[in-house]
Amino acid sequence: MNIKKLNEFIWEIDKENGMNVPIKIYANQEIMNTMQKDRTLMQAANVAKLPSIVKNMIIMPDGHEGYGFPVGGVAAFDAENGIISPGAVGFDINCGVRLIKTNLSIEDVKPRINSLMDSLFKNIPSGVGSKINMGFTKSDLEKIALEGVEYIIKKGYGIDQDLERIEENGCIKNADPDKVSNLANERGKQQLGTLGAGNHFLEVQKVGKIFDKSIADRLGLYENQVVVMLHSGSRGYGHQVCSDYLKILSDYQRQNNIALPDPELAYAFIGSKEADNYQGAMFSAVNFAFANRQIMTNSIRKSFEQVFGKSSDALGMELLYDVAHNIAKIENHIVNGKYKDLVVHRKGATRAFGPGSAEVPKIYRNTGQPVIIPGSMGTASYVLVGRNEAMAETFGSSCHGSGRVMSRHQAIREISQQRTLSDLKSKHIEIRVRNKKLISEEAEWAYKNVDNVVQSIEGANISSIIAKMTPVGVTKG
Repeated sequence: MNIKKLNEFIWEIDKENGMNVPIKIYANQEIMNTMQKDRTLMQAANVAKLPSIVKNMIIMPDGHEGYGFPVGGVAAFDAENGIISPGAVGFDINCGVRLIKTNLSIEDVKPRINSLMDSLFKNIPSGVGSKINMGFTKSDLEKIALEGVEYIIKKGYGIDQDLERIEENGCIKNADPDKVSNLANERGKQQLGTLGAGNHFLEVQKVGKIFDKSIADRLGLYENQVVVMLHSGSRGYGHQVCSDYLKILSDYQRQNNIALPDPELAYAFIGSKEADNYQGAMFSAVNFAFANRQIMTNSIRKSFEQVFGKSSDALGMELLYDVAHNIAKIENHIVNGKYKDLVVHRKGATRAFGPGSAEVPKIYRNTGQPVIIPGSMGTASYVLVGRNEAMAETFGSSCHGSGRVMSRHQAIREISQQRTLSDLKSKHIEIRVRNKKLISEEAEWAYKNVDNVVQSIEGANISSIIAKMTPVGVTKG
């Protein structure tokens, strides 16, 4: 591949070997070197060969190889005659991150951190196959698919103010629960309100450095403030939706004699029955994930109330924002000087719309959409805001995390459990984990340096760094 360096943070691979569009990569030199060690760029080239892809295939600095479509990738297809692909969304549909503020300082929390982490660990089930019986029925799941967070709030899991601080206001339209399999419903019924495993986590964090005080003030962030970051998705419900439709679309490829650059990139043309059915099921999983994070937010608020003896309102436990980072949806963007409806696939990438965008809540319309970037376990996380340059460059997209450099199996083989636990202890981070044998999956050394990642994003003028947070307590599967 002929990789051209456009500037310190932007690289390009011209159309070659059947690619329909160039590849744009946002990364500093160190990250670019890392990306060339796995199949990230090869997978990006395969995506660039898909029909009706427009402008560029995009790789964010957290990019690494995934199932067919690289994690940290963004691709947009013409909404009239383009395609939709489950592999370009991922198995964990609407895996996402939300940040909950408090009015507590680190000095308030430190004396009670053990009790707080115990309470959070007890109230929010985590781990592989984690379940909780909250009495949800198939009828509830259908309503969650159609109404998202609003239905959950009506059931008592949150406040109306939460809705305006969630991407899509916690409910993407055109979900169709009839297109979700019985197996997906059965898997999801007892997983609402659970964290899961893998890279999913809940962290109590301290706000450290503020980079832009004016915007931080508008977001309600300040130094030494305690916040809570939650990272989880659609659990077995979304995983089953993806699995179901990968099989359906594999048959669709054969029936329509479609030759794929990679069978993991199975797709259906927009307007086909298969595309409509997948979209209806995928959007149902999107709303399930929003509802899942909302229920856990309610559990987080209750845990703080139990430990600090005050209401969550008195503790200032407002939602800052909730972002999705495994999703495909129709958006309007400028292509070749004209606005065009596109099916924008973001897999391990975050929407990052700039100031003035109508899709951004009114409270953040002057600042740009909040972008929440978690680091790896034990490292810093960041809040950024979207910029208008991203609208022109990346379909209004940013990175979603730090990005793996080791597979989970490799990390477990090469990073000892003791090394991981000792590192967290040396940083005075309280850890609660269901399975210590798997803890090294998410160790710091299995990921890129998150500081490098967000500096690359800011250096490319995609998003602006506002605040840096460091963990004081972590719960995981």
